[in-house]
Amino acid sequence: MTQSSPSATDPVSAATAGPLVVRSVTVEDPGELLALLPDSTGTAWVRNGDGLVGWGVAAVLRTAGPERFADARAWWAEHSRTAVVRDEVDLPGSGLVCFGSFAFADDPGDSVLVVPEVVVGRRGGRAWVTTASLAAISAPPAIDPADDPTPPSNVTFSDGAMSGAAWETVVAEAVRRINAGELEKVVLARDLVATAGEDVDVRWPLRRLAESYPMCWTFHVDGLFGATPEMLVRRERGLVTSRVLAGTIRRTGDDERDLALAATLARSSKDLEEHEYAVRSVAEALAPHCTSMNVPEAPFVLHLPNVMHLATDVAGVTHETEDSDSEVSSLGLAEALHPSAAVGGTPTDRARALITEIESMDRGRYAGPVGWMDAGGDGEWGIGLRSAEVDGDRVRLFAGCGIVADSDPEAELAEAQAKFVPVRDALAGR
Repeated sequence: MTQSSPSATDPVSAATAGPLVVRSVTVEDPGELLALLPDSTGTAWVRNGDGLVGWGVAAVLRTAGPERFADARAWWAEHSRTAVVRDEVDLPGSGLVCFGSFAFADDPGDSVLVVPEVVVGRRGGRAWVTTASLAAISAPPAIDPADDPTPPSNVTFSDGAMSGAAWETVVAEAVRRINAGELEKVVLARDLVATAGEDVDVRWPLRRLAESYPMCWTFHVDGLFGATPEMLVRRERGLVTSRVLAGTIRRTGDDERDLALAATLARSSKDLEEHEYAVRSVAEALAPHCTSMNVPEAPFVLHLPNVMHLATDVAGVTHETEDSDSEVSSLGLAEALHPSAAVGGTPTDRARALITEIESMDRGRYAGPVGWMDAGGDGEWGIGLRSAEVDGDRVRLFAGCGIVADSDPEAELAEAQAKFVPVRDALAGR
């Protein structure tokens, strides 16, 4: 099936030609999921060895603009309604599934949903393969490891939209606006450009990220890849969960020193304030869709190899309805949550306006929802953090920092540099 891109006069383009025929069957454990991807066009959502990978295109939607989520929900609802599905596995991620990645901003930015021809999944010791096509149900394909990817060569790095010094000036301006009472918090991002000697095979950094950050969600959808520590929302059989990260400190590599830094982070008024804004925004967005919610009173410290974050897991139970079509899907919840204060700011409208005014770059799909969803609306959507967009021999890396009243521009630049580390290291050869 051919893929097309949206244009100014055609904001939605979809490759569809009838109902999909889908079958999921149990298979022997295929080994490392990311090793199965045959080329750079595959999709991935993997954490701690479990998850989903896919390749080929059975159906795809490309959309842009403020209606991108509504376009995607309508397109997926139609496919879910018409698909012929034979699911012999009955686990989250089996049956008809799509992968998606959405632009951060209403304009510019393209978004995509894709149904792979083949999806291989593993969860709780069980593995399966799903096939999707416009033809009759066929026998599952052989699942074998692909050839190893070639590491990127001659990689050089350069500033993206602005230098570090220029970005510090932008942070200082944001602090001035906050102290003037215009808003409470804004998240500012910057980019870094890597250029390689030849086209980058995204499978190389994906494997490196999964090895180094196994407790993050390693993902790839349509050129956007990364290892996000932040689950925007998961919906699974009525239970909704969201992991909120805001407040960061860089690790030193010395365990004793890092424990002391973790204690400092947990007491930091600046970081606790930033975290409170983020948790509040998530709880307020989920509340209309849940009958009950649990919001912990205090965050915990999440330890990652390069940084530590203040973290809170918010949970809720969705409204029960007799009509499944009236239940909000995981993508609908992601739309309601985006952008949370963790990636936008508070108040949301003022923060987004300030980002547009002073950030001086197009985020693309950085910090937008990325993940997967099944035909029943269950799924997982992370925030596209610790991420980059690959285009041939060029890779654009992203990092962002939450700015509040007492933020220090130099410290924020150091934090952004630390957040580049996962993808930057993953682009290096062994």
